[in-house]
Parts: sequence; structure tokens; C-alpha cells
Amino acid sequence: MEQHRASAGNTSSKAKNSLSVLLEKNRSTRGYDCSFIVRPDQLRRIVAVNTKVASARNRQVLRFRLVMNDEAHKLIPYISMGAGLPEMKLPLPGHEPNAFIVVCSAIEPRTSTYIDLGISVQSMLLQAAEIGLNGLCILSFDKDAIKGALALELEPLMVVAVGKSAEKHALVEITADEPHDYYRKDGVHCVPKVRLDDLII
Repeated sequence: MEQHRASAGNTSSKAKNSLSVLLEKNRSTRGYDCSFIVRPDQLRRIVAVNTKVASARNRQVLRFRLVMNDEAHKLIPYISMGAGLPEMKLPLPGHEPNAFIVVCSAIEPRTSTYIDLGISVQSMLLQAAEIGLNGLCILSFDKDAIKGALALELEPLMVVAVGKSAEKHALVEITADEPHDYYRKDGVHCVPKVRLDDLII
């Protein structure tokens, strides 16, 4: 009986963190609960997925700079977190992320580097979702300023914000010819997603 209960508990836990559930939890987050401080072990756990994921020709050229609460303020002036909502000037004061992962390349970036980047960051954000956190891929940032602020020797490719979400998100099914831009409605961040039948050709 105890074995059966343990098995049932594992099934429930797996269902809670199934890929489908994690994909829905993994929403780009632009507003964070600043009272929640991301811990170093949480960032390390997120980055640890890179010891398991695929890499083009197995080169594994990506490197990761962890930015904790004591340094996060250095990056805020040099990032843009809401290109699709310029009137909001995100992040809003009091909702800034207090942790980042700056992804760099150990070689001169090439096409395969950016393939690795996509695999890596999606995997890290899914791991963040599994432990109850959220994040945001940031490509709009001042590379030179961030490189200087963190004394980086490598060129940063992407900045990933990490933290506890203070936002509500909703996926909105659309057809392929409807507008794809995300928007805010009644305090909810709405993300249009093309329906399956329109994706399959």
C-alpha cells in the first residue's frame, strides 16, 4: 500500500511538472516580486541544464555569468524589457528583476552558436518554471555597458532575467493572419499564439 501511495505521489508530481504545464508556466515576465530574492543555488540549478542539453557538434561554447541581487542594479539602466509596450517603459519601478544570467560565447559567434543559445535559454527557462520562477530573454541591451559593468572578457549574447513573477499571463489562440503582438488587458499580459491547424502545412 505504501509503495502504491508513493507511486501515486510521483505521478501527481510528474503531472504537475509535465512539459505541457511547464510550457504554459514559462511566460516571458516583465514585472517581478522584488520581495523575493533569487538565491545563488537557484541560478546554479537553472544553468546546470546546460550540462545535459544538445549543442551543435557538441562544442559547448556558451558561458554564463550569474548576477545576483547585489549586482542586478548595475544592469537595469542598460536593458529594455518591453519593446512591444514602449508606452509602459518596462520594467516598472518596484518590479525590476533582482537576478540575471548573462549568456556569453567563448568563441566568435557563428550560426551554430545562436542555435545553441536558443536551446540553452529555453531549457533554462523551463527549469526556472519547474522551481516556481519565471524569466525573460532580453536581446535589447547595451552590450558594451553591460560588459563594462560586469568586467566581462567575453561578448554577451543575451541577458536572461530571473525572478518570481508579479504578473498575470494569458495565452490567446489566433489564426495565422491575425496580429501577433502581445498586449495588456485588464491587468493581464495577453500573448497571441497561432492555433495548431494553422501551424501545420
